[in-house]
Amino acid sequence: MKYIVTFYSHFGAIRFKREAPTTWGTIQLMPVPRDLSLSCGTCAVIEVEGTVEFAHQQYHDIEQIVRVTGDGYEVLCHSDK
Repeated sequence: MKYIVTFYSHFGAIRFKREAPTTWGTIQLMPVPRDLSLSCGTCAVIEVEGTVEFAHQQYHDIEQIVRVTGDGYEVLCHSDK
């Protein structure tokens, strides 16, 4: 599975990468796809075997979490900060 996490700030993206569980595997920071967000411009891409359980309240600067599907994106969580 591939997930994309968008943030309200660049600092939030860096902090997320640093504090995410190591069991999630590799997390890459990259520019946000424009069809997902116009916020800070940095997202985290997580590619794992299987699924990931997100404790959204644990990461305060998250704008949204989406799963990449064959048809585009499935929004798993969206924050109205």
